Amino acid sequence: MERELLNCWEFKNCGREPGGRNSALLGVCSVALEEEIDGIHGGKNAGRCCWLIASSYGSKGPFGCFGGGFTKCEECDFYHMVKEDSDLLVVA
Repeated sequence: MERELLNCWEFKNCGREPGGRNSALLGVCSVALEEEIDGIHGGKNAGRCCWLIASSYGSKGPFGCFGGGFTKCEECDFYHMVKEDSDLLVVA
């Protein structure tokens, strides 16, 4: 059975997608708004290639949307999941 392709905000449950539980307090994440790369790796907007969006770094911690205590995308469990699911078009 094929696993559902999640966007980063769904996988990390950050609530910073448009209408998300944290969007009013913390703002909508730029990854969820980036329409120019919609569809890459099967995601909505930049939801499955968040490592391409510079503003996702550093706005609220090491990584703007979800923290995690790491400083490189290669350390993120979501990045590795997408890498397993897809032939990455652009790597971190």
